[in-house]
Amino acid sequence: MTAVLGGRGSLPGPRCAGTLQQPSQGHHLQRPFLIGIAGGTGSGKTTIARAIIDAVGDHGVLIDMDAYYRPLDGMPLADRGRVNFDHPDTIDFPLLIAQLRQLLAGHPIEKPVYDFTTHTRAPAAEHVEPREVIVVEGILALASPELRELLDLKVFVDVPDEVRYARRLTRDVTERGRTPESVQWQFENTVRPMHREFVEPGKAFADIVLHDGPAGIAERAALLARACREALHS
Repeated sequence: MTAVLGGRGSLPGPRCAGTLQQPSQGHHLQRPFLIGIAGGTGSGKTTIARAIIDAVGDHGVLIDMDAYYRPLDGMPLADRGRVNFDHPDTIDFPLLIAQLRQLLAGHPIEKPVYDFTTHTRAPAAEHVEPREVIVVEGILALASPELRELLDLKVFVDVPDEVRYARRLTRDVTERGRTPESVQWQFENTVRPMHREFVEPGKAFADIVLHDGPAGIAERAALLARACREALHS
């Protein structure tokens, strides 16, 4: 059953993992609690994910799906920006799922680092240790059946197109070195169609749907974070 949250209300408390003990310490490893947060580009997924991580502190780790884009080293640089990055085929799901399984089993991973200027992976990866709460965040976090099977809590953030486009424009120009024209072309030709085909359907699999304005999303994020923190320490 999906909980649809718009106005005021409480969130169902997630079942968080118990204390995570490293295998090297000779203790039994309890399975971490894995949260998936999906929704359209610019919907506020990252805000929610970071709120949860901030709430649980050192007990949590964020896995951003943007890090798992397939590198485009073999393609001319001028053509890379026109790749349909909102299609599931651009995500290295096998690597993402394999690394999530490693974290769930209590093993560290070397998470790829993606360079959005050149659309390639950086030479050095990011070392990530397993934690009691793992949050995986991305537009396609609910698109893969195999990934959904791993998730203990599935969240979908539902925000109107015009709001998401404005946020995407600001982010891609200031943080990713894009031009406004390229952002607009991409949104109209790939982002919006792919949202309807691959992202929006994920809402049907969500345990929680958030569809407020920015203030409401922040409030829901705080509630979700608090519920996870309280469950973690209960």
